[in-house]
Amino acid sequence: MNRAFATAHAEKIRSTAIGGRAKAVLFLLFFCSGFCSLLYQVVWIRMAFAHFGVITPVLSVVLSVFMLGLGSGSWLGGKWVHEWSQRLKISSAYFYAGAELIIGIGAFLVPRLFQFGEDYLLKTGEASSTGYLLISAIFIVVAILPWCVMMGATFPLMMSFVRQTDPANQSSFSFLYVANVMGAMAGTAMTALVLVEVFGFRSTYIIAAAMNCSIAAIGFVLARIYRFELGRPVASGSPSRGPMQSSMQASRRWLELILFTTGFTSLAMEVAWTRAFTFVLKTTIYAFAMILTTYLLSTWIGSHIYRRSLRSGQLIPTDIVLGALCLFSLLPILLNDPRLGENVALTLSSIVPFCFALGYLTPQLIDEYSRGDPANAGRSYSVNIAGGILGPLVAAYVLLPTLGTRAALLVLSIPMFLLFAWSRRRLLSSMWDGAVIVSPFAAVFAFAVLVSRSYEDGRFYQGPHEVRRDHVATVIAYGQGMDKRLLVNGVGMTFLTPITKVMAHLPLAINSDAKAGLIICFGMGTTFRAMHSWGIDTTIVELSRSVTESFGFFFADSQDVIADRKAHIVVDDGRRYLLRSNRKFDVITLDPPPPIEAAASSLLYSKEFYDVVKAHLAENGILQQWFPGGEENIQYAVARSLRESFPYVVAFKSIEDWGYHFLASASPIRDITPAEFVSRLPEPAKRDLMEWNSNISIERMAENILSRRADIESLLPAGSKTAVVTDDLPYNEYFILRRSGFLN
Repeated sequence: MNRAFATAHAEKIRSTAIGGRAKAVLFLLFFCSGFCSLLYQVVWIRMAFAHFGVITPVLSVVLSVFMLGLGSGSWLGGKWVHEWSQRLKISSAYFYAGAELIIGIGAFLVPRLFQFGEDYLLKTGEASSTGYLLISAIFIVVAILPWCVMMGATFPLMMSFVRQTDPANQSSFSFLYVANVMGAMAGTAMTALVLVEVFGFRSTYIIAAAMNCSIAAIGFVLARIYRFELGRPVASGSPSRGPMQSSMQASRRWLELILFTTGFTSLAMEVAWTRAFTFVLKTTIYAFAMILTTYLLSTWIGSHIYRRSLRSGQLIPTDIVLGALCLFSLLPILLNDPRLGENVALTLSSIVPFCFALGYLTPQLIDEYSRGDPANAGRSYSVNIAGGILGPLVAAYVLLPTLGTRAALLVLSIPMFLLFAWSRRRLLSSMWDGAVIVSPFAAVFAFAVLVSRSYEDGRFYQGPHEVRRDHVATVIAYGQGMDKRLLVNGVGMTFLTPITKVMAHLPLAINSDAKAGLIICFGMGTTFRAMHSWGIDTTIVELSRSVTESFGFFFADSQDVIADRKAHIVVDDGRRYLLRSNRKFDVITLDPPPPIEAAASSLLYSKEFYDVVKAHLAENGILQQWFPGGEENIQYAVARSLRESFPYVVAFKSIEDWGYHFLASASPIRDITPAEFVSRLPEPAKRDLMEWNSNISIERMAENILSRRADIESLLPAGSKTAVVTDDLPYNEYFILRRSGFLN
């Protein structure tokens, strides 16, 4: 069937109503449209995190609504565009331009709708987690779904315009798809590498909105230029009745099954790759951008090769591409083996063949299904997107928490093999032919199961170890004695150091009347034990349940601490917890997960976050903000953000001479003596502080801590206006231009 379609297309491709310049314009429009779509996705995810919490359900809702809108818009646009174009007797380009204009307008409404949602949730007080998630999900849907529907509708709307002006064109989807994927790739890279660092999130989406409005203007011009083409006959969505139509009808369900399955597995695999590759790529925003850019670049190359094959009339049969997908789906398992070393290039290249084959197959199937008809294209593309909606949810909430990345990828490769086997089912009746078909996949699959290892494999860590998984992270605790370590998605969180004890003891000693304390980020639980030793009501908030469950690996008395009625462990995003809570605390201590450049970490360093913290500090309350060190400019930005948020800020260099404890308050922060410090410590707190420092006296320990106090002004460059960390401009996360010397 691929050969027949390619031959028919090659015969008709010369008769084209739209000239080369107009084709270039359409390509540019869909390039820019794809650019904006991925830009919006990045910005909307970050805005949702800021307003509703850095938690997986929020991420999943945004991505699912985004994909739902694309699928719904594709289906609805294809279903209605021909009818309304004929009824109103206008070019379909008018509808396309209108959709782009609505997207541009919507860009200005999304931030306001998110803010309205946050304000509403603040009025509800300390809502239950389920209630909070439900309400926040509703606001996310209302805020972004209409514009995502418009994005999805652009494909069938423009296909309808192409059909009105060029009835013989049966491959308009793949033409637009190539441009869209190319633009999406550029949008991903430019947003991460340039736009946010230079302009911030707010100005970045204004740029995208301006692009959408420009696209709309060009669309209106196209509609006027080509309005005379409306009188041309429009080709039927299917060939004339006969054997070819019967064949197409018989294969339609099969094509839909392939499109749904490949959409499901590819997006599920992308979630699994992101988790698995973090051990090598780490957690900066650029790691996620590299994965997505590689995915889109490879997809675009595959789509481009398909277009060339289509023009030459020599398409690769679907069953061959499915066979290649089977084998390629296993490469990320084989090439991400820790025994091969942490090689970024090797890790990223492992997904290239799969994405290349997918980029070839998807437009091929939709072209074959639709034959240029926008209604059929919208239907088939929406089926593909429906798989893309379910895949990430199944991966994030079922496969990864229960099986881990390697097993999840193995499971996801099986549907691809079943599709391939079914496509070659006639040959399976022969034992020899069946063996030839099955053996390559079976051999590689067996190698991946029996020989390959992953960074999550407990056998990779010598000595005592525990591996836990949840929908947020893979958590590995390993080592013994003072050499114990905690890895969260491959990133070392902390180790056993008195610095994490000082995070609690220092602010509590200064605010000696504290009755309640809050810790954001659990780590090994050292700060939790330290604050609990004061006998006060202690709440700790941690994003990953698996991290809290590793407490016992590091401390033998963990169950005694947890059993105390004054100790409370909350699994949630710290900022979200404060937003949904009406409690006040005498001490709030923060130890954001490393590195300082980690994606979304600025939401715990920004001025907007400090405004939230101030609302939850009791009278004379103190915030302890840990800064582990690193780039001086980031240190300046963090210090300035604190200084502009609180009237009183001091800093203490850590007792191990790296990193700073910043203390901030609305009230003066007293400069206490070592004797006062020691006298204020309860006996359990003294034992906790000296647990790993028995070689010195507690008085000497107190002197060592307090003697490192520094005025905040000394940590800022003289006569220089440094940047600040805000939700809109996450200075610590986006740094590539600055460190490359392109920005001062």
